Amino acid sequence: MKLEAFRKEIDAIDDNILELLEKRMEIVKHIGKLKAQSNTPIYRPEREQEIIQRLLAKNPHYLNKNAIESIYLEIFAVSRNLELPERIAYLGPLGSYTHQAAESRFGGVCEYLPYNTIQTTLKSVEQGCTNYAVIPIENNQNGIVGETLDLLKSTPLKIVAEVYMPIHHCFATSSQNIQEIKRIYSKDIAFGQCSHFLSERSLDHIQKIPVDSTARAAQLTAEDSQSACICSHIGAKLYKVPILFENIENNANNQTRFIIISNFKNQSCGRDKTSIFANLVNTNKPGVLYHLLRNIKKLNINITSIQSRPAHSNGNFSYCFFIDVDGHIDDDNIHQLFEIYPQELKWLGSYLKN
Repeated sequence: MKLEAFRKEIDAIDDNILELLEKRMEIVKHIGKLKAQSNTPIYRPEREQEIIQRLLAKNPHYLNKNAIESIYLEIFAVSRNLELPERIAYLGPLGSYTHQAAESRFGGVCEYLPYNTIQTTLKSVEQGCTNYAVIPIENNQNGIVGETLDLLKSTPLKIVAEVYMPIHHCFATSSQNIQEIKRIYSKDIAFGQCSHFLSERSLDHIQKIPVDSTARAAQLTAEDSQSACICSHIGAKLYKVPILFENIENNANNQTRFIIISNFKNQSCGRDKTSIFANLVNTNKPGVLYHLLRNIKKLNINITSIQSRPAHSNGNFSYCFFIDVDGHIDDDNIHQLFEIYPQELKWLGSYLKN
């Protein structure tokens, strides 16, 4: 076959794909009406994963897992926006890692709104300005994001999904000579995550200026010819700062866990995680946390994470706890745990385990 014949064949296939997508969207519109009548959430991450896993089980020859996810996450995003237009709040600015995490889950068709703090990001959903908030909760190198945990204690919103994203830093500058660099901008933790690179390149003595995000660092570097930044590849591209070195982080397995917050409850899917806030009384007395953990064991609940935070309830050194467990709030054993501690436990959300 000649090239023109192949192109005609592709055109015919594209026509069929478009026709099938139109049929899919017609069904989506009907589903949207049914969901509106029953007040059912539009976003169903467990259903989206079920579709992707079913397609992967067909063992496609040319499309791997990443390809199928990329294609169908966009289809899902278009479908959700057809049911109900989505506005996504994220910890900004434009080009931040949180922005990337949000787009990786919600696709390119949604409206994305950056906010300067985690608190204002959550407030936007509480006040009905946006449908979802995407915020960081922990990094596998630097640990938990304390502000996120503290805000989860008081917000009426729930965690509805989680996203794990690899974090890869690059070193970018407009300077023609690395020896002329007088300042390096980045987020404070990024300096620590890239300390080996800075030392190896004899850059650890240069003034390091912490800013609120790596995207902001790229923006400042674009305006300062004697500076450099540690930022994401997308941040450097967005602000047109040339990249000198890529993947400069100390640990190639650097990952951040992000959570998606909204105002609905997920249905159980059999692969759930539940997050719990425990504000135990009399934590200054022996055995209080032990009794909670013993009850969790008795109920055959598996803990995947436990973090302590200052309770902020008085001037003493008292603490509260954030616990992740396997299972859904509607599972019998987790439901029983909340019956044992009706006043001391707060449900923060049940969602598909990544």
